[in-house]
Amino acid sequence: MSSLPLPIAAFLAGLISFLSPCVLPLVPGYVSLISGAGVEELKQQDSRLMRSVMLNSVMFILGFSIVFLALGALASTLGQALHSHLRLLSRIAGVIIIIFGLHLTGLVPIKLLYADKRLHGLQGSSSAIGAFLVGFAFAFGWTPCIGPILSVILTFAASEDTIGKGILLLGVYSLGLAVPFLLTSLGIDRFLSFYGRFRRHLHTVEVVSGVLLIFIGGLVFTRHFAIINGWLNHFALFRDLGKFL
Repeated sequence: MSSLPLPIAAFLAGLISFLSPCVLPLVPGYVSLISGAGVEELKQQDSRLMRSVMLNSVMFILGFSIVFLALGALASTLGQALHSHLRLLSRIAGVIIIIFGLHLTGLVPIKLLYADKRLHGLQGSSSAIGAFLVGFAFAFGWTPCIGPILSVILTFAASEDTIGKGILLLGVYSLGLAVPFLLTSLGIDRFLSFYGRFRRHLHTVEVVSGVLLIFIGGLVFTRHFAIINGWLNHFALFRDLGKFL
């Protein structure tokens, strides 16, 4: 995984998933769900409550990360098993990514990806185990929504030469999703202020993400994604970061 921009792309994909219209508006609800406290109570920043929120947020993150890591391992395993057909798989993956990109832009809407898998029936809980289970369910429940972006990272995981690298790539993706969630948990009032300003840009984020996926899908289809790797590796910062990752 030393080649760029895969690690950076995975982290940014996690951030974009967090900012997606079907995740971002419900983040306060998830924080409230795993803490067992209302949003107004969370705003009070009670030290005892915040310690519980911190622990439960970490458990929530661990829950969804395990699912994504397992998907990374599965993608890498399949990629290695079908290595002899890598050219054909790259073209199929490229087409799928382009279709997902068209979906995000609104040009080719896919009804299945609008499926409502949210956890409406879950009750709030202040237990760490409960938060872990909610995080585990979150990964499955929201996969149709974040699927277009997640599919790109899984495609790259499938092309890695070891299962460990594929798992690590999904770990970086999970980190991109986890960092803003954890910051939200620790500062719900700041998040609500940010969301009030940012929500009018949600559709723009979705369209830009779609255009970016179409571009990436084209590179995957033609197997020219390495061109970006080579260009970025001319910059010492990216080259050193790639070696670190």
